[in-house]
Amino acid sequence: MSEPLTGRRYRLRLWWSSLRGITTDALLYALAAVFALGIGLTSTANAQWHWGYLAAIPYAVAAVAAAASLKVAPRHETRVRVVLVVLVIATAVVAPLAMEVRWRTEQPEVTVIQRGATDIATNGTPYQSYWRDGRLVDPVPHEPAYESFFPYFPTMTIFGAPAAEVKSSSPLSDARIWMTLMTLLTSAFALRWLRAPRSRKIRVAQFLIALPTGALFLATGGDDMPILALILLGVVALQRRANHVAGVSLGLAAAMKLTAWPVALGALLVAHHHSERRAWRIVALWVTAIVGVTVVPFVLSDPFAFLSNVVAFPLGLAHVASPAASPLPGHLLTDLWAPAGHLLTPLTLLVGGYFTASYAKRHWPLSLGQLLGILAVFSTALICAASATRVGYLIYPLNFALWSSVVSDAPAPAREFAAVA
Repeated sequence: MSEPLTGRRYRLRLWWSSLRGITTDALLYALAAVFALGIGLTSTANAQWHWGYLAAIPYAVAAVAAAASLKVAPRHETRVRVVLVVLVIATAVVAPLAMEVRWRTEQPEVTVIQRGATDIATNGTPYQSYWRDGRLVDPVPHEPAYESFFPYFPTMTIFGAPAAEVKSSSPLSDARIWMTLMTLLTSAFALRWLRAPRSRKIRVAQFLIALPTGALFLATGGDDMPILALILLGVVALQRRANHVAGVSLGLAAAMKLTAWPVALGALLVAHHHSERRAWRIVALWVTAIVGVTVVPFVLSDPFAFLSNVVAFPLGLAHVASPAASPLPGHLLTDLWAPAGHLLTPLTLLVGGYFTASYAKRHWPLSLGQLLGILAVFSTALICAASATRVGYLIYPLNFALWSSVVSDAPAPAREFAAVA
């Protein structure tokens, strides 16, 4: 049964690779239009259905424009594709973001980040609430219990600093504006520096920013987007053997959110250079220094509150129902048997760690493409096994798998690792 399935996938890949870039763009924008319209019709979150209706038409227009450009000479195709990407970003990301900010519709993450910045300015720490002795300590008044937690590292509050400083309802203080600005600038620099054909750079930009895999989160409050942009810059720096830049970029990402830690740790395995044997130590030094300076003081000041917010709550272990509990296998199993919530994530880490170590041992030294392939598979398994997580987190393995094929000439490291596992 697996052989026919593998054969179909192989034929599908051959068919897709045989298409012109502008043809695949037309298909992707058409699918994006359908997805956006579906979000508009079905989502119950104001920020999401607003974006869906606002982005559906730009995606449809881009699909039609791409299809109409099929007769363009191949030498002009790249220019047309770049123009379409820029127009889609302007109409499906920037314009909806401006409207969402004006309407004050956002995901809870935006409010949490802005309040965390205010708490740091006022109380010296963003970790005000935690669960102890069967009750929630210091909940935020008039807000759901899950919004009382700050499930990030302190550096994430930098995006809420304008709101904390201005202390007004100015649209320019909205954290989404600064997260989007950082994402766009960091991604633009990384893509310009990336060693890859222009066609692949365009594809990276599409999935990271232009398509719903990025646009939806940028417009509604995706705190993962600046993390992904910093990771991309770190990946490009590793590709170019710029270990100092890689360390700083991955260190900043790791100092914002726990989701960046697997990449930061994995970077140590591929940060090697024949003329600089200790290159991995440069990356490790920067990551350790940045995380140490920005995180350790808050850990030492109140370890229990820190762990409750950053570890227990995201994993669904804080006795508080999280809106991130998407109907993935881990959440469904936890609903059927509550103790599964405490077992699935550690078990996934152990099993995934075993297969990762076995793969790395057989393929040592690991290439950057192989590392990204491993992370794509491992993060997918972890997301599906967690008792409380978002379907949206799948943008991490999606981008990792794409970047794996871009930075490596080896055939599909993600598929190879999946076959081993």
